[in-house]
Amino acid sequence: MVARRPCPFQNGTAPQGRLTPTMTDVREFREMSPENVPVRGFLHTSPISGADALVLTHGAGSNCNSPLLVALANAFSASGITVLRCDLPFRQSRPSGPPPRGSAERDQQGLRAAVACMRRLTPGRVSLGGHSYGGRQSSMLAASEPGLAERLLLLSYPLHPPRRPDELRTAHFPRLTTLALFVHGACDGFGTLAEMEEALKLIPAQSELLSMPGAGHELLTKRNREELLRLCVERFRSFAEG
Repeated sequence: MVARRPCPFQNGTAPQGRLTPTMTDVREFREMSPENVPVRGFLHTSPISGADALVLTHGAGSNCNSPLLVALANAFSASGITVLRCDLPFRQSRPSGPPPRGSAERDQQGLRAAVACMRRLTPGRVSLGGHSYGGRQSSMLAASEPGLAERLLLLSYPLHPPRRPDELRTAHFPRLTTLALFVHGACDGFGTLAEMEEALKLIPAQSELLSMPGAGHELLTKRNREELLRLCVERFRSFAEG
């Protein structure tokens, strides 16, 4: 269900910048799927009837209230896309720390349930994505279930562990048939831009790489905030319409 009380923005204030919505409805969201998988997060409702939707989730050390996810959810909803930023099941079970070994399957079940929730809430297309670990689980789920989501937004994809470039996390890329936009910092220790460009050649679906100069794995900085939000929204919307 969607809670009826408005939910405050991160730290009690809306992010600053041209894309910040002033009238977007942001509400706490909690629902249990028929498979007994909880979906928990915050729903940023677009005022546009029949809007497309986007499910966004977090990295291994964060949650759905990360500054990056909050800023992007506000920016996308201001542009006319309803956004659900949600906690993965492992984060619902423990308030801090990385996902425990063996949690990937349950976390993918959580993403599947979140997509199903959005399909019930909006008649538009539903896209899926996330930051780092969340994006990786989104892409793995999409590779195993083609058609689950119409588009992918993968932020700081963790191509390999830092300083271990031989341990690539691309085994599922040749099975990925969902259109995917990758957003990657030029200083990301989990993969260089050259490594990302090479990895994307493994994906049979249309894919694009949006690079952010000077950005690391967290992507969002005080200096690039406005540009990052603008480019993510513009490129993802034009990519989705292409």
